[in-house]
Amino acid sequence: MQSPFLVVGLGNPGPDYLWTPHNAGFMAIDRIAQQEGVVVQNRRCRAVTATCRIAGRAVVLAKPETFMNLSGVAVAALIREFDADPAKDLLVIYDELDLMLGTFKIRERGSPAGHNGARSVTQALGMQEWLRLRIGVGLNLPAEVIAAGGKRPGKDYLLSPMRKADLTVLDEVLDKVATATRRIIQEGPGPAMNEFNRKE
Repeated sequence: MQSPFLVVGLGNPGPDYLWTPHNAGFMAIDRIAQQEGVVVQNRRCRAVTATCRIAGRAVVLAKPETFMNLSGVAVAALIREFDADPAKDLLVIYDELDLMLGTFKIRERGSPAGHNGARSVTQALGMQEWLRLRIGVGLNLPAEVIAAGGKRPGKDYLLSPMRKADLTVLDEVLDKVATATRRIIQEGPGPAMNEFNRKE
């Protein structure tokens, strides 16, 4: 029997982190669940999960209940529980400061690039060959701010609630992320990357 496809969104549990950029992965899982008519609330493998069918395949949507820097614990537990192949049956969705808000990128492998959640997943799986969808949360800083030595936003920004205008931009992206996730499950990462990684 084919194992389910696992879609894991990374974030921090608890109401304090709900609308922070670092929880873009959680928001994506909630959006997919909402569109599929399921609620992410079953507790298993140190995550809250929901199961649905997409393109005829069983899909497990999951949000780890560990904090971001221990995300890999939940991902590894899910892989074991469902006897899934992390190279073929897993998509991890998380926020990315290096990508502008309003964009996202799909990649089949790569280094965590300073993202604690991604680093934790790589360590727990013992490999970098896992599919990831990174949601841009970087802000366009005006040139004069950068010229004045203004640093790009870091940890404080990632863990602070987003402004309403930024949430509106993210909201539109989440619909595209949900569509891209379906495309990955239906046709594989290649066609999805061809379609969604193009520069606008």
